[in-house]
Formats: sequence, C-alpha cells, structure tokens
Amino acid sequence: MEHLVEHMRTSYHSVHEPMCGICKKHCRSFESLREHLIGPLPKVECERIFKERGCDLCLTILSSRNALNAHRETCQLSRGNNIGLTYRMANLGIQDDFKIDDNRARVVALACKMVGGGSDGSLDLCARVCLIDEYEKIIFHTYVKPHLPVTNYRYETTGIRPEFLRDAVPLRQVQRKIQDYLCNGEPIWHIRSKGGKARILVGHGLDHDLKSLEVEYPPVVIRDTAKYPPLMKTSKLSNSLKYLTKAYLGYDIQTGIQDPYEDCVATMRLYTRMRSQRHKVEDYPLASDPQNRNNFAAWRQSELERMAPEKMLEISRSDYYCWCLDSSS
Repeated sequence: MEHLVEHMRTSYHSVHEPMCGICKKHCRSFESLREHLIGPLPKVECERIFKERGCDLCLTILSSRNALNAHRETCQLSRGNNIGLTYRMANLGIQDDFKIDDNRARVVALACKMVGGGSDGSLDLCARVCLIDEYEKIIFHTYVKPHLPVTNYRYETTGIRPEFLRDAVPLRQVQRKIQDYLCNGEPIWHIRSKGGKARILVGHGLDHDLKSLEVEYPPVVIRDTAKYPPLMKTSKLSNSLKYLTKAYLGYDIQTGIQDPYEDCVATMRLYTRMRSQRHKVEDYPLASDPQNRNNFAAWRQSELERMAPEKMLEISRSDYYCWCLDSSS
C-alpha cells in the first residue's frame, strides 16, 4: 500500500486521463491505452472485448457490434475533396487577406510550409502559411516572401517554385497580420487563459511555425498536438501529425506535395475530438491550482495507506491542461 500511495503522489492520475472502458485503468496517453488493449502484451480480457466492440480510432468500447458500426460512421473521417482546390486557389494568389466574416472565430488553426535557406538549404524559411477556423474555412492563405534568399525550394514536398514567391507577401507584413488577428485587440502581455478576446491557436509543432513567422504568442492560448500529453508516445516524445491523423482520424495526409490547409484541418479535427471528451467537472482541475497543491500533503501517511484507490483518485489532479476544459470556457 505504501508503494501505491507514493505512485499516486507522483503520477498525477486524474479523471482527464485516457481510461480503459473495460477495466477502468488510467493511462498517461492514448498510445499507452492502445498498448494496454492491443499491444504486444495486452490485458487478455480487455483485448478480447476490444476486438469485439472497440473503436480502433478513439479507443471507445461500444455496447455491441451494431453500435460499433454506427459509431465508426462518425468517428472515421475522410481527407475530403477540397485539398486540391485549395492548392490551386493559393497558387492563384487569392485569399492573402483576412476574411471579414471570420472576425468572431474563437479557435483557429495555423500551419506553415518551409523552403530552405543558407548555404546548404537546411535553414527553414516560411514560404506558405494557412489559417482556418473551427469549421475548416480558410481565414488566411498565402505565399510568404522570406527575408533571406531561398537556396532550396524543396519542390517535391512544397510544390513551391521561384515565381510563386516573386510577388508574395513579405514576411514582416504576414507577421503583423497574424499577430494582430490572434491577439484580437488584446495586448499580448494581458492575454490570459480564459475570459479574454485573444483566440485559441491550434497547430502541430507551433514553436517552429511561430518562430519562422517571428510571431510571439502566450502558451496559455496555444493548443499544440505535438505537445499534448494524451497524444504523445509512451516515451513522452511527440508523434508526427501524419501518424496522429491516421491513428485517430482514420485517413492519410502529407502524401506527395503537402498543403498547409490539409495540416490545419487535421490539427483542428484532433483538437475538437480531444475537446469533445466528457470528463467529470471539478472546481479546481489542475495540480498547479493553489487549492490542490497540498492535497496529499494534507493527509498523514497512515491515513493515505488506509484510503481506497478510488478515494485517492478523487483528491488527485492532472498535471496538464485538458482540452475538454475549453468547452466550458
């Protein structure tokens, strides 16, 4: 029992973690839950039931095979037919200004495509950027003219040619537009996690994208699928967006020439799927909340050792911000 108490002190188990729908085991990530269900050494009974009526995308256990089939119709998403059209529209140089009717968007997704700079072409320079809203409508999509010379256009994956960037929007102008749009009239030093006008920014590897755009944005309003603990590997390393889209949405992306719109759609879909999860409502859901910092310290060791695991779970809190909390903000 002493080991269980110490485990609960340090593991930060909570109602926000992925949980096996059969044995109710809490897992640190969906990859850990996947291994528990269908990995090399799964729990036998859980594996049996999951293979009968479990969704291999969201890992939910359904009541019957018929329920599973109906569930799959909404859980399995498709790439859609608008990717090629979007690519052609961007090549025509349109939509290089923000759409006025999108000013009320609360959540937006951003993605960039990079060309190479420097003597060996290894320096990433943003040459294309896309911003969409929750409904996958384009807010801003343009080629970007880097402030350094391009030495490798990486055409095989970007599809970008020199003539596409000749009259493109300068990086500094794109930076100002995106910064102003994200902040939405709120001073960057005043942005807080809830209650403000600043928009929630969704993406994958946003540190890299924002750095290439020279945009600063507070972490409290960033939702990065590369850093979200439930979507990370069991080794706590990031999964690729290509893998996450296939594993959790059910379709392939980034085949051939890549489109930032396609990446935006994938990250937005992953975000909305994570946000739509229903977890128990708690007044103070984070371990970092002042009201929770001494939850375990407030109890004597002997009292904790007599406590049922379910009771210890009740006083334990998450060490990361669960995106389901965005739905109540």
